[in-house]
Amino acid sequence: MGNSHLRRALAVTALAGCAMAAALPVHAAEPAAAEAAPAADPLFKEPYIDIDEWRDAPVRHRYVHGGFKGTDARFSFYFPPKEQYQGRFFQYVTPVPDSENLAPTNGLNQIGFSIDSGAYFVETNSGGTGATAGPAFNADPTIAAFRANAAAANFSRKVANEMYGAGRVYGYLYGGSGGGYRTLGSMENTKGVWDGAVPFVLGSPMAVPNSFSIRMHAMRVLNDKFPQIIDAFDAGGSGDPYKGLNAEEAAALKEATAMGFPTKAWFNYDKFGVHAFTAVYQGVVMGDPSYFEDFWTKPGYLGFNPPESLKKARLQYVTKVKTWLDEDAAVAKGFADVRIPGTSRGTAELAWQRVIGDGSKRPVGLQLEGTPPDVGFLGGDLYVLSGEAKGKRLALRALKGDAVTLGVVDLATLAKIKPGDEVRVDNSNFLAAQTFHRHQVPDASYKVYDQFRGPDGKPIYPQRKMLLGPMFARGAAGSVPTGHFNGKIITVNSLLDREAVPWQADWYRRKFDEHYGADASNRYRIWYTENALHGAQQYVEDPTRVVNYNPVLEQALRDVSAWVEKGTAPPQSTNYKVVGGQVEVAPKATARGGVQPVVTLKANGAARAVVRPGQPVQFVSTIAAPPGTGKVVGAEWDFDGSGRFAEKANIKAAAQTVTLTARHAFDKPGTYFVALRAYSHRKGNMTTPYARIPNLARVRVVVK
Repeated sequence: MGNSHLRRALAVTALAGCAMAAALPVHAAEPAAAEAAPAADPLFKEPYIDIDEWRDAPVRHRYVHGGFKGTDARFSFYFPPKEQYQGRFFQYVTPVPDSENLAPTNGLNQIGFSIDSGAYFVETNSGGTGATAGPAFNADPTIAAFRANAAAANFSRKVANEMYGAGRVYGYLYGGSGGGYRTLGSMENTKGVWDGAVPFVLGSPMAVPNSFSIRMHAMRVLNDKFPQIIDAFDAGGSGDPYKGLNAEEAAALKEATAMGFPTKAWFNYDKFGVHAFTAVYQGVVMGDPSYFEDFWTKPGYLGFNPPESLKKARLQYVTKVKTWLDEDAAVAKGFADVRIPGTSRGTAELAWQRVIGDGSKRPVGLQLEGTPPDVGFLGGDLYVLSGEAKGKRLALRALKGDAVTLGVVDLATLAKIKPGDEVRVDNSNFLAAQTFHRHQVPDASYKVYDQFRGPDGKPIYPQRKMLLGPMFARGAAGSVPTGHFNGKIITVNSLLDREAVPWQADWYRRKFDEHYGADASNRYRIWYTENALHGAQQYVEDPTRVVNYNPVLEQALRDVSAWVEKGTAPPQSTNYKVVGGQVEVAPKATARGGVQPVVTLKANGAARAVVRPGQPVQFVSTIAAPPGTGKVVGAEWDFDGSGRFAEKANIKAAAQTVTLTARHAFDKPGTYFVALRAYSHRKGNMTTPYARIPNLARVRVVVK
């Protein structure tokens, strides 16, 4: 793969936020390491301030906005009143370069939490979109990865000392998904900028594209079997997801499970889509273009002698363009997510006007003259066969009836497409990408790939000349993560993570332990969050199954700052083991560790109760906070499956362990899932909105 192809692939990856996955413990330099002032970055040598004002929402704070002359880099600082300041700042790193003004409206309460924690809050645009898509990125991915953020952090200290008086200012960085890569890359490649960090839902260097491809292969093969698979894994289910599957289906589920896709995370399979793979896929096409021909033409690849399911899934449909679709038109066509991958709406519209300049809205899709057949389309390409853009290819995200939505595309090419142009909707390359992971077997430290190795340890499938995963990781982090970092780190990882499958945190743990040996416990912690997805706010997908892990991040930031500043060691890492690619945590709070409360729930003494209509069911729950992590401060019941948790449990005083009981009857026959959600807090505060850590449990009630 040529350097230009590689750089473009890395740029696409960084733009799309394709660095996902799970993060793990790390090694830290001594707190004193951050005392030394870092060398000034010549690219960001002239900071300026263009807004400086006091604001009262969400809490009283001084807002400072500015940037660096000669660059697109921008920052926002949110300073508390002097009496609330305790000498530290928290800095958030977005998955990809984004706006420096997210905190007031993103729903994460970052400003209020920071000020409540004695910190000011920092956010940046990571140098602007040009830092990833433009020549600067192609020359140096470190600009967006950590240099722009480091420059803002250093300047924030100057402003803080002017406001509060000279003194030591501790800094703590945190970010998830692609931001997790960038957080770890920052800690590995800088010294004297940040004292500690909380990377979360962080991917290993082999995460991209393999964590996506494995799940999509299963999605294609298992689509109509997911309801029974989900039911088998659910509370009170059979526990046998393979019952009724044919050989191909069973193999697909086994492969995905062994690669680490969480078995209980298939719920919402018909809604969670392919995440950032639309953009990741483009990076793979650019990085290894010959793979897609080899897949269909050479032995050892699934497409050479394709199974019937793959033949039926292939789409090569020729038609003509009818018209462009803007966001409103695409929504009217029934598309649920029409955002441009990897960029904000405002940025997307601005980029479009730079190309076309006529004031029209940027297209997010196309309406076709014909209607392609339904093959379970997960993504693909639009090949232009006539007109000014003849010979070009555009990425497609989704297909509904006679309309398609676009992935990351070249805007100049898009502007050339006109109604009447002949095109081909083709998912051949996309199907090939779904088993790309089989041909990217890394070294033996990646144990989940053992399923693709023979008894002699060698790969059983043809291998590509280059592993793309580390290249993608470098594009996001500025370097391939090694596990050798400065500062102390607490990583937060989700056990239902579909994008950053949980075992990857264990990969980092082993790397950290290799570096630090007996001193590792003084360097890092790894905390797993049960019943949490990749995004903290994704709990809204099904609140009876999923919790918001943002409070865990809040506690981690407070703990890592106390670790650095006072030498107060945080709670121990979560106790877990990796079995067949799946991360299993200890069942009891006393053994599990971490900071999340453990919740158990029984219906008539079991995970499944069968009763008559109107017959009361006895529910018993035990909620326990791991030793040294605080007390249980609240709980709430959901009896109707709505996710509203309308019935509050009566907990009169915070305690480390709480037992709750309830009785409820169901009048109509059917299957009901009852959930209990509980919360713990380090200091047992029953009213604070911050660091209130949730978990839940659910049971099945069959009424007949």
